Amino acid sequence: MSELDNSNMPSDELLTAFIDGELDAAESGKIEKLITSDAQVAERFDFLSRGDLPFREAFEPVLAAAPSAKLTAMLAAIPFTNEQKKAVSGVSRRGFLSAIAACLVVGVAIDRAAIGIRRSIDKPEEGSDWRAVVAEYLSLYTPDTLSAPAGDHAEQAAQLSEVGSKLGLTLTPETVALPGIDFKRAQLLNYDSKPLAQIAYLDPESGPMALCIIPSTKGAAAPDMENRRGMNVVYWSNATHAFMLIGHLPIDRMKALADGVRGSLAV
Repeated sequence: MSELDNSNMPSDELLTAFIDGELDAAESGKIEKLITSDAQVAERFDFLSRGDLPFREAFEPVLAAAPSAKLTAMLAAIPFTNEQKKAVSGVSRRGFLSAIAACLVVGVAIDRAAIGIRRSIDKPEEGSDWRAVVAEYLSLYTPDTLSAPAGDHAEQAAQLSEVGSKLGLTLTPETVALPGIDFKRAQLLNYDSKPLAQIAYLDPESGPMALCIIPSTKGAAAPDMENRRGMNVVYWSNATHAFMLIGHLPIDRMKALADGVRGSLAV
């Protein structure tokens, strides 16, 4: 029997499986409808997506059933360099697997930890949790989500000015324009008590896109790329902010658009 049959509120385990893309299409569809129609479910989804909950209590029943085979295969596929092998000498791949499972207790989801293993070995990076949260939310968007008119230039400028003022940035329709892609709205969200700007676009071919910005003290970092929730992401940072452009376009096109907006925002 489905965990949705007896109550409109799905279990934390089921919501987390939805967040991590582990449900089939039918079950995911039920969760999406509940998030849209039920404020309590939406609030719980937001809470779990933030990753700020006591994982020991929430996940203790499923720790014993952690996807060991999946993680072992992922770890086996990592092409370590000689230097990286030295860095992890004395630690078996089984040891890595145990460490990842242990991360559940201290609040790091298994899949996110496994995806980040190679990157964290290569170099320190701007915290990626906020990008995961953005990707999770944007994966729920459809073209209908952004169907409302964007308003005229003055209205767009007002939205961007208000959002930019909260981040200490000058944002205008010109600085955030993406060639051939329609600006739809700018809104201010919150992540870990920090303002997070979401500038949403609608590409007529690939669907929703977003440029997101958050304050950062990690320092400047050159653009890098990744894939989250089936979407391509280009992310970078300067001395005061971290940025990400996310959408369904091919990665070379995303990189070109990111280079353009990065140059505009640096002026």
